[in-house]
Amino acid sequence: MEFLKRHVVQNYREYIIMMLFFVAGIFLGVFFINRMDNTQKTEIQQYLGEFIQDLKAVQTVNQGEVLTASIYDKLWLTIGIWFFGTTIIGIPIVLGLVIYRGFCLGYTIAVSISYMGFTKGFLFMLMTLVLQNIIFIPALIGLAVSGFKFYQSIVKDRRKENIKISFVRHTIFSSIMLGVMIVSSLIEVFVSTNLLKGFIKYF
Repeated sequence: MEFLKRHVVQNYREYIIMMLFFVAGIFLGVFFINRMDNTQKTEIQQYLGEFIQDLKAVQTVNQGEVLTASIYDKLWLTIGIWFFGTTIIGIPIVLGLVIYRGFCLGYTIAVSISYMGFTKGFLFMLMTLVLQNIIFIPALIGLAVSGFKFYQSIVKDRRKENIKISFVRHTIFSSIMLGVMIVSSLIEVFVSTNLLKGFIKYF
């Protein structure tokens, strides 16, 4: 934990920048929903309604399958950010991935509130999104910052030895962030899903 705290303190400007990109993605997701016409909104709301009804009808959730899918998603996200972070031209893609993840979160928030109203929508998000994202979002931002720092290191010092050291640091940090993301997947499957299943009848 001390290592992670030190990383944040030493790179706080980069963390702020990446957080701003993520927040911009959230606003884009909300804006996208608000700009939809009524027909498109109705279709999305119907889809969410069907999902909730299906969840009410299901007696048990195959947690193994859900966990595998969640970890698989986190693995490919980590590999993507790690890889594009090792190339000078890949940094815009890293930023794009951060914005996209923010967009998905904003989109989900907007759809939930639009369909359920603020109170129920807020409770729905609290059970399905908040717990795992408390861990996932900092890990995502940390990954992006690591890639950005690697890029800066290459630009400032192109010596082979410096690139090797920076590459190893970036790889180790990315591996740690993958571990943190896997923890968020465990929380999503074994905590959030069970919470939602227990309270789904109220939605």
